[in-house]
Amino acid sequence: MSTSEAKSVKRTSVSVGTFLDVGGRDLSVELVAGGKGLKRRIPEVAINRPGLALTGFYKSFPEHRIQVLGMAEYAYLLSLEAEERSMRLRRFFERKMPCVILGRSKRPFPELIELAEEFRTPVLRSKMITKHLITAATIIMENLTAPREKTQGTMLEIQGAGVLIEGKPGMGKSETALALIRRGGALVSDDVTALRLDSAGAVMASAVDVTRFHMEIRGVGIVHVPSLFGVASVRGEKRLELVVTLCKTGECALGAADLYAHGSRTFLGVDIPRVHIPIAPGRDIANVVEAAALDHKLRMLGHNAEKELDENLMALLQRGRNGSE
Repeated sequence: MSTSEAKSVKRTSVSVGTFLDVGGRDLSVELVAGGKGLKRRIPEVAINRPGLALTGFYKSFPEHRIQVLGMAEYAYLLSLEAEERSMRLRRFFERKMPCVILGRSKRPFPELIELAEEFRTPVLRSKMITKHLITAATIIMENLTAPREKTQGTMLEIQGAGVLIEGKPGMGKSETALALIRRGGALVSDDVTALRLDSAGAVMASAVDVTRFHMEIRGVGIVHVPSLFGVASVRGEKRLELVVTLCKTGECALGAADLYAHGSRTFLGVDIPRVHIPIAPGRDIANVVEAAALDHKLRMLGHNAEKELDENLMALLQRGRNGSE
């Protein structure tokens, strides 16, 4: 599946309570009313401003989205008589949207609180101005609902490229990663890597919380990487660009004649380039992995060493034939 097709991977919905937990930290959001509806799900990522709906026009109203009442919506409701405002808000709450957020720390109308409790629709309030609130809330929803999975492997940033090193137990993944970190690489995760699909269709890799910034080295035990090599030796998250599979000589998935062929590995519907590196006594695997990462970066820039060599050989053969003639 291509990167463009990856966007069709199903997203997970989250509850208003989960959004509030995260938004409480990142959006300065607090619960005002409707606490009984915190288990209500939010089916859509996008955020909506219901200005047109409050005037009475509900055709194509996106009722499955978070609704944000900004300065314009608040001023409009404030301009109405109490009875008219109550009627407009009732029609609004009858749509049973996931929740409503008041921007700019606006004081909720009494009718708003009453209807929130009646319809069990959470009403939240944020100090942020509306445009910043919508942008930040959308990013939070993208992250919370992004498709996710976990995979075995050690994730690194090598010369700016995100590389996942995988292989059977005992292949030396962590030792290879340790050598690469000493050369200037940065650890993202060790042993278990968490993957998520972002809104652009890229696969982002990070560590699970319990093992973040830690590595297990055979014969040494658990080490805290930034304590040994400094804060520049770790990354919180990195885009996955290349998979390196370590394997014993003769056991690689590719045949002997195809050891240098570049295959792919699929995560969350996205095909990630993959290379197999056979291990052998005395071989500097860290050096080979670093070369693979740099070669991948060159390929992304349009330079293919294999193709270039093939063209050179064909040109040489052609000149030889022409000379013999």
